[in-house]
Amino acid sequence: MADTAQPVVQATPAANTRKMMAVLSGVAALSGLLIVGVFQYTAPFIEANREAMIEHAIFTVVPGGTRKTVYAFAENGIRPDGGGARFGERFYAVQDENGALKGIALEASGQGYQDVIRVLYGYDPERQVVTGMTVLESKETPGLGDKIAKDPAFRANFDALDATVDAGSMALVNGITVVKNGKKANPWEIDGISGATISSEAIGAMLDLSLRANLPRLRPHLGELGKASS
Repeated sequence: MADTAQPVVQATPAANTRKMMAVLSGVAALSGLLIVGVFQYTAPFIEANREAMIEHAIFTVVPGGTRKTVYAFAENGIRPDGGGARFGERFYAVQDENGALKGIALEASGQGYQDVIRVLYGYDPERQVVTGMTVLESKETPGLGDKIAKDPAFRANFDALDATVDAGSMALVNGITVVKNGKKANPWEIDGISGATISSEAIGAMLDLSLRANLPRLRPHLGELGKASS
């Protein structure tokens, strides 16, 4: 009796490769869709949390304020910001319940030890001092560099940090400087953090640069900032 069994057809390496590529392409496409979907879903929550954090920080670095108005620096001075200004271009005029200007919150950034550090700090134009500083974003080394955000002694440097402006030149009378821990002797100095020198100096440098650049543009408009309302 003749053997009628059909021969087994072996898949070629090329066919196997095509199947594998098709499967991997499908997995990659599905993963991409999931990532995009998760990003789109979570983006509003992330933005809301970021705005809440900034809102809290504003009234922390400018004590006594109850409302704010968002501005941006412009070529001819300042302008109200409708949301298009980039980080560092915005500032916040903070008023009390009667509309009197309590202070100004400004954004600043600079290179730290690990990456860019972003901060918000307060400025009191009447006393001409920095009134507080909050770290908004940092990737500094845990236990060392991150003390710029957590160390109470370091943060106390910014409770009344001198930022006096020369009436004629509108320049800082004394630049903001960072000194070795325990060596602070002047009100415009920042007592650095032992073991986190680079991170400490980054904060001092960005505040000094921001104040020098922005105070001459701010001071001619202090009257109108006090009348603004949120």
